[in-house]
Amino acid sequence: MTNPAIQFEKISRHFGDVKAVDEVDLEIRDGEFFSMLGPSGSGKTTCLRMIAGFDRPTSGRILLYGQDVSDLPPFQRDVNTVFQDYALFPHMTIEGNIGYGLMIKKVPVSERKRQVDEMLDLVQLPGFHWRKPSQLSGGQRQRVALARALINHPKVLLLDEPLGALDLKLRQQMQVELKAIQKKVGITFIFVTHDQEEALTMSDRIAVFRDGKIEQIGTPAEIYERPATTFVAGFVGTSNLISGETAKRITGDARMFSVRPEKIHLATANEKIPAEMYSADGVVREVIYLGLYTRYMVELDGGETLVVIEQNLKSTSMDVLKAKDQPTRLLWSKDHINHLGA
Repeated sequence: MTNPAIQFEKISRHFGDVKAVDEVDLEIRDGEFFSMLGPSGSGKTTCLRMIAGFDRPTSGRILLYGQDVSDLPPFQRDVNTVFQDYALFPHMTIEGNIGYGLMIKKVPVSERKRQVDEMLDLVQLPGFHWRKPSQLSGGQRQRVALARALINHPKVLLLDEPLGALDLKLRQQMQVELKAIQKKVGITFIFVTHDQEEALTMSDRIAVFRDGKIEQIGTPAEIYERPATTFVAGFVGTSNLISGETAKRITGDARMFSVRPEKIHLATANEKIPAEMYSADGVVREVIYLGLYTRYMVELDGGETLVVIEQNLKSTSMDVLKAKDQPTRLLWSKDHINHLGA
């Protein structure tokens, strides 16, 4: 059985009284695209820096394919990092930037050129050898930074919010390209982000961080459909959280549960309730038309407000706005609720 690519054994990193990372246990599998997701200050970037060797744990061990690397300097670890600001050499050509690591290793010029050509093809920049970074767009510079990291064939590639500086459309395009490149090269990618969509789009598995601890690890579907805690439910996408008397009235159980807005159907006030559905009656208080879909804010009879999202398959903005201040019955499948922990 292959050793995990990365293993954390009770890893902590303290800065004075601040516990940036607090006794984290973690296994990242060989060849997977693994994302560390969380808000600023949650510990995800500190974990990445400790894997890279830029920071050392206060306690615990970090294993790289079974080898304890906790005290090794960065250059003795078989990992490379791609940064948000690209960190390219502005005076060098693209060929020089990508081949720099091979030049340091004294790889012969002909072999260096062959590998640079391969990398430029991989990141879809053939023929860009003699350009300078200043002549490239943000997305192109990001590809060059990726090629420069991959040419050394690291066992693990670390990506520190590498798409954060790109505009939305380019970021979405690069998400697809990055996942395709990872599949092609087969290297373990560890991706740090605060962007839920990025993590859901690219990852095989996601670790959701909060206050130096991991709240949940799972596939994108597990994290989204079955959040383990109220924090995960609220941080990854939008969730309606219902508890107490309202929950008991709907499900017969006062425990808190979550239901995603897109799982709820906005029905007429007296619509029949199918046996496999839960229901709640209320009044539509706000209607927000967003082109592809409409967001409704529905005040329940008990006073709570639920968010409902419906795709605009046939309706226009004028149609959906008519729902404001109208009574409604909300329906959703019993399978779509998720009882939550802390």
